[in-house]
Amino acid sequence: MFDTVIYEKREGVAHLILNRPRVINAYNMQMRDDLYQLLEAVRDDPEVGAVILRGAGERGFCAGADLTEFGSAPSQAIARQVRWERDVWGLFLSTSKPLIAALHGFVLGSGVEMALLCDIRIASEDAIFGMPEVALGMIPAAGGTQTLPRAVGSAHALDVLLTNRRLNAQESLNLGLVNKVVARERLLREVGSIATYLSHQHSDALASAKEAVNIGMDLSLDEALKLEEHLALKLLYKRRTVQ
Repeated sequence: MFDTVIYEKREGVAHLILNRPRVINAYNMQMRDDLYQLLEAVRDDPEVGAVILRGAGERGFCAGADLTEFGSAPSQAIARQVRWERDVWGLFLSTSKPLIAALHGFVLGSGVEMALLCDIRIASEDAIFGMPEVALGMIPAAGGTQTLPRAVGSAHALDVLLTNRRLNAQESLNLGLVNKVVARERLLREVGSIATYLSHQHSDALASAKEAVNIGMDLSLDEALKLEEHLALKLLYKRRTVQ
């Protein structure tokens, strides 16, 4: 049992449910620790073929960092440093299994950052996105300044980061922040369908496709094409050896 995240595994799909609904699943140090352990377990579980990340309660996926914790630390800077000591974000990125985010209601700050570390993002029509860190005298500390421009482009990312402007679901879809928008009552069914499909695909092929895209984006085109060729040949060789 975990205090802040519910874990369920059904038919090859792992469900990670942020579970602090009274504070719109605000991200705190306990949630960091719980997610770290669960992401490690999911990564190493051969029975898991896909992962769904969602938030409990009606109000939203995640309202960002729990700022009430900052008051108990010597300073905001120290609190943020402690909060990121466990590299949860690195685990998100290094997990070879497909990660699907189901986003509803408020998706703010760390909530946006967690969603951006997932491979597929499905939002309900009532979803509201925002990055309030700069308005609070900080900047995102979980990759938001890097993942957001990669998703929506630098101009749109700076607009969102600097102005604290909120985006509705349709605008987020138009910008490329999310892959699809569905009615609230269809959200879990839509995400579940995608996860079930992915859980039945070749795990090595899925992992290789993720690696080719995620690593290739930071390489020159020539280097990225060589990476793709290497991964394709590696998959072909593995398939031949097991036949």
